[in-house]
Amino acid sequence: MMKERKIKMTPAQVNEFVNEASKCDFDIDISYNHYIVDAKSVIGVMGLDFNAILTVKYSGDNAEFENYVSRLASA
Repeated sequence: MMKERKIKMTPAQVNEFVNEASKCDFDIDISYNHYIVDAKSVIGVMGLDFNAILTVKYSGDNAEFENYVSRLASA
């Protein structure tokens, strides 16, 4: 089952986000509009528009990552 979360992130949070995503043994994508990147790629994530609401999609389970993404969740 694919999970989808809407988040807001700043460029200063990219390294921590990628580190948390990299701990997961499943694929994680982050996107806005039609631009989709691997959430485990610092360079890919740095190319995102941080003024936009970002969408994180993944299908695995990792409680630490879930908690981290919840802190970034946008209303």
